[in-house]
Amino acid sequence: MTKLQKAYDAEHFRASGHQLIDQLADYLAKATTGTEMPVLPWLDTAAAQDNWEQHFQGKDSTPLFEKIIKDSIHIHHPNYMGHQVNPPAPITALAAMTIDLLNNGMGVYEMGLAGVPMERIIIREVARKMGFAQAADGIITSGGTLANLTALLAARAHQANQEVWTEGTHQQYAIMVSEQAHYSVDRAIRIMGWGAAGIIKIPTNGQFQMRTELLETHLAKAKEQNVEVLAVVGAACSTATGAYDDLDAIAEFCTRHNLWFHVDGAHGAAVVYSQRHRHLVQGIERADSVCMDFHKMLMTPALATALVFKDGTNNFRTFAQEALYLFEDEDELDWYNLAKRSFECTKTMMVVKIYSLLHSYGEALFEEYVTKVIDNTQLLYELLLVDGDFEIAMPPQTNIICFRWAPPGLSEAEIDALTPRIREAMTQEGTFYIVRTRLRGKHFLRSTLTNPFTERKHLEGMLENIKATARELRTVAL
Repeated sequence: MTKLQKAYDAEHFRASGHQLIDQLADYLAKATTGTEMPVLPWLDTAAAQDNWEQHFQGKDSTPLFEKIIKDSIHIHHPNYMGHQVNPPAPITALAAMTIDLLNNGMGVYEMGLAGVPMERIIIREVARKMGFAQAADGIITSGGTLANLTALLAARAHQANQEVWTEGTHQQYAIMVSEQAHYSVDRAIRIMGWGAAGIIKIPTNGQFQMRTELLETHLAKAKEQNVEVLAVVGAACSTATGAYDDLDAIAEFCTRHNLWFHVDGAHGAAVVYSQRHRHLVQGIERADSVCMDFHKMLMTPALATALVFKDGTNNFRTFAQEALYLFEDEDELDWYNLAKRSFECTKTMMVVKIYSLLHSYGEALFEEYVTKVIDNTQLLYELLLVDGDFEIAMPPQTNIICFRWAPPGLSEAEIDALTPRIREAMTQEGTFYIVRTRLRGKHFLRSTLTNPFTERKHLEGMLENIKATARELRTVAL
């Protein structure tokens, strides 16, 4: 058998696949209970590079997939409390394996015979949950950054008083957004060529929410400077703190001034699946466009993001160009040729991962998951309050919380210097994984509780680990 024949041999694939599934199932059983492994096996960058060089050169004989599993961060571990990435449900891994082997693109219908109709079903279901009417439509795309850019391109096409796609930009355009907005919004503006003047940052209140009462003032100032504001972006929620902007207030402002209203719900729009927490996105149905990541709070592997337009025809405004080898009728709004309204032409069937969850378990699974991780964050907040040695940036609205060790007697300078060192030491030790952020010039530890297997004992253990680490660092410093 030649190398090429072996690479495609069905029986070799069957044996390897069965072995890998057994490995992954054993890993899942251990990871979700938090036994027999740290949450991450830390190596510094030089050591990690050398480690994998040794493996690539054959000096480390550990089987490939076994080594990948062992050397990776373990998101299914209950002590994973770091970045905004959820532990995928196992069925989505099977879906990913299937779509990778089939390798069907979805730019044109004939290449996405299964994926294209599945995507339309899922987008319509998401739109319904957000409260949109039948006219809503959209796409599944590779991440919130791409979704935000696509939405703002649509806003430009809809709002600009020129044919921007064909004539280019001759006017200074801008969008208004919370100062706490995700960097992808700023990046989208710069990609569109509007420069620093293209993003108008609105200050936030004590709860890190956009001060919507300032929108009128900033709009008037922009007009004085001959800057044409096209849209306002509301956060649902902000990445750093989990704060939700007042979407109804932004919607009122946009309606009054005929502006596009986009909601960056990459992280927090998932609360539409929780009866208890849906109120956080009241007004989302008034937006012109909304993005929502399934890989942050809906149990799906990265990347998979829904971009929904209240008026589905606006999705077609984003891109308008001739591609006759793909499309028979360039001007037809055919929902089934997705490359007409997406950056991605060879678009993977990422929708299958979402479809597999909803088809197998229904929306009740999402409600249970979203409610659980937000409840966990509320529990952590209560533990922090009871402890008394921690400063909390703001009461959590969702599954993100920012805090820092600040016992009586420590100066602000000591607390701020110690906070990033605590996080670094904890990461290298590997028992718990949290991250950090800066809020108004101060360092904070930041936990995003995406793991439904995290319980009270794990949260208490994390706080004790922080305190022990902090005391050790102070002892060494003294």
